[in-house]
Amino acid sequence: MKPGEIRALVRMRGFDADHDRRVVARSHSIGDLRREARRRLPQPVFGYADGGADEELTMRANRAALRRWLFRPWVLRDVSEPDLQVPVLGSGLAAPLGLAPTGFTRVFHPDGELAVARAAASRGLPYGLSTCGTHTIEELAGTGHPGLWFQLYVLRDRKLSDALVDRAAAAGYGVLEVTVDTPAGGRRTRDLRTGFTAPPMLTPRALLDIAVRPGYWTSMLRAPALRYASLAAPGLHTIADITAMFDPSLSWDDIEVLRARWPGKLLLKGPLGPADAVRAVSAGVDGIHLSNHGGRQLDRCVAAVDMVRPVREAIGEQAAIILDSGIRHGADVAVAIARGADMCMVGRGYLYGLAAAGQLGVEHAIDLLTGELRRTMQLLGVTTVAELRKHGDELVVPAAPGASREP
Repeated sequence: MKPGEIRALVRMRGFDADHDRRVVARSHSIGDLRREARRRLPQPVFGYADGGADEELTMRANRAALRRWLFRPWVLRDVSEPDLQVPVLGSGLAAPLGLAPTGFTRVFHPDGELAVARAAASRGLPYGLSTCGTHTIEELAGTGHPGLWFQLYVLRDRKLSDALVDRAAAAGYGVLEVTVDTPAGGRRTRDLRTGFTAPPMLTPRALLDIAVRPGYWTSMLRAPALRYASLAAPGLHTIADITAMFDPSLSWDDIEVLRARWPGKLLLKGPLGPADAVRAVSAGVDGIHLSNHGGRQLDRCVAAVDMVRPVREAIGEQAAIILDSGIRHGADVAVAIARGADMCMVGRGYLYGLAAAGQLGVEHAIDLLTGELRRTMQLLGVTTVAELRKHGDELVVPAAPGASREP
């Protein structure tokens, strides 16, 4: 057989020479993207994305709590044209989904936050840049994404915090979300066991890993040095260095100061109960981002989805409710909406896609989640997010007591 005939035969069998497209083609769920990420990343780096605090009880509880809700669908309804669009915080979103802020994102792929922002913009969804991001506020704004959020860790040096807020406003970010669950850093036991450092160090274990994963290390070594890009402070070399900058004295008075300083929409991000949510609304926040940091801060914390209904009942429709922590499937988003949330944010899910296939992988993660949500809505018998929210108690019911749906 001639070489040309062999090449034609290979093409006929559907071979794609592009690695990222091959990864996407064989990934049919967020779980598949997780497996692809695990293959590509060194064990400590994968564990940094995949792990939680202490015994990782909160992380598992988030998933179990979402799976305790069961669907009771309507039938014989015209669901031929489902519409996922939804208004949140004054902006129209293509779906009730956003990409959550994550720290040190370039450790998973050299393009880091730039790839995530471009993927989010291509799908009409918001994206939040972390204070601990590896691209600057201005670099991310340069992607042209019109729906950028900035996540703020309030620092001991309040002048530095104020400068970050002002830079985000000047760069056109529309939403500021203040994280309030980090008066101390969570103890990431998995990271301690694997020896994860940020940036990764060339330890004997890492040198051995280069032989196993040369593609990852080659891409990292060719890229600019990893750094906390928006924080022009000396001596920031490790996660411990930056968490030591977070201010444990943060109080409600500081939220009122930030409300006066920030011209756009303001969110509080953390495991806020009903009483704290009411106080936040009285302080002028526009939304409550219910989150237990994906189980990465306080272990044994209440599952995030279990806070949605109590908070909604406490604040009514005065403010938006956004949920993260445990979202792995579009059906999870449907449960959160039915319980009273306005939208969900996903973190680990898109990081798996980023690690596996860069921007294309992030886009694929979004498409998987939105496709699953669309299909879930159709099978439930609803065509809009508003309809799902309005009739949530009819369509989404708790599992029988004692039933186990652990992952």
